[in-house]
Amino acid sequence: MFTKSLQIGLMGFVLSVATAWAGQSAIQGLVKDAKGQAIKGADVRVESRDGKTLFKTVKTDGSGRYVSDGLAAGVYRVTLVVNGATKASITNTKTKADQSTQLNFDLKPASASQASAPAKSGKHMVWMPATTGSHVGGRWVEVDETGSADAGALNVKRGNAEALRRAQLNAVPPSGTTGR
Repeated sequence: MFTKSLQIGLMGFVLSVATAWAGQSAIQGLVKDAKGQAIKGADVRVESRDGKTLFKTVKTDGSGRYVSDGLAAGVYRVTLVVNGATKASITNTKTKADQSTQLNFDLKPASASQASAPAKSGKHMVWMPATTGSHVGGRWVEVDETGSADAGALNVKRGNAEALRRAQLNAVPPSGTTGR
C-alpha cells in the first residue's frame, strides 16, 4: 500500500514539474494612431476570452510597442485603452507555448465609402462538427450577427432514451399497417 502511494505521489510530482517547464507565451505588438504615429502610454489589457478575468495590463512605450509575457498558452481577449477610452478589442487572440503572438493596433479611420455603406446582408454560416454519439456528420448552421444559431431552424429536439421510448409508445402507426 505504501509503495502504491509513493508511486502516485512521484507521478504527481513529475506532472507538476513538466507543467512548470512548459513554455509560456507572450502577446506583443505596436499601437499607432490615425496619423500612423506611435501611441505612448496606452493600456493593453489581456483578459479571459469572456472578459471576466483580467490577466495582465501593460503600457506602450515611447515607440508604441508593448509586450505582455508570462501568459499560458490559450485564447485571450486583448483590449486597447487610450486615455481611458476603449479603442479596440480582439476576442480570439490565440497564443502557443514558447511563442510570441504579434498583435498590432492601427487606428486608421474608416474611409467615407466604408462609413456610409449599409451593412452587408447575407447569410453567415458556421460549420458545426458532429455531436458525440451521433452517426450524422457535421453540418453548416446559419447564425445571426451575434453568433447565435436560430434554434428553430433545424427542428432538432434532444432527449434521453426514456423520452424516446415514450415517444415511440405514444406514436400512432400510419394507416393501413397493423400493430407492432
